[in-house]
Amino acid sequence: MTVSAEFREHVRDLLSGLGALEMKRMFGGVGVYAGGPIFALIDDDVLFLKADQALAAELEAAGSQPFTYGAAGGERVALGYWSLPESAFDDADEAVGWARRAISVALAAQAKKPKPKPRKPTVGKPKA
Repeated sequence: MTVSAEFREHVRDLLSGLGALEMKRMFGGVGVYAGGPIFALIDDDVLFLKADQALAAELEAAGSQPFTYGAAGGERVALGYWSLPESAFDDADEAVGWARRAISVALAAQAKKPKPKPRKPTVGKPKA
């Protein structure tokens, strides 16, 4: 599970139509953000986009593969991310189009998450 600097820069260039991207290392891969929640992963120099059921079906029809990892007991676990179609690696407009849809999915998923309850303020002991 490695991500080369060259591939990271290729993704930045390919998705430059989205504006500034933030890339953070995570679990041996890289998380990709565009001013909001994570919308993509990079692992082993493959770009995976966050997808709901509808987008996953379209990505699969375009030849994409799901991101999976090996869990305890040898089981494969899918996280709802699909590889960018090969045709989009040579077409920045197509890549940005897929990425915008992944961002929409990520934003919708974030909106569904319950808001954390505010913490009760802790009152310190009065100073003596």
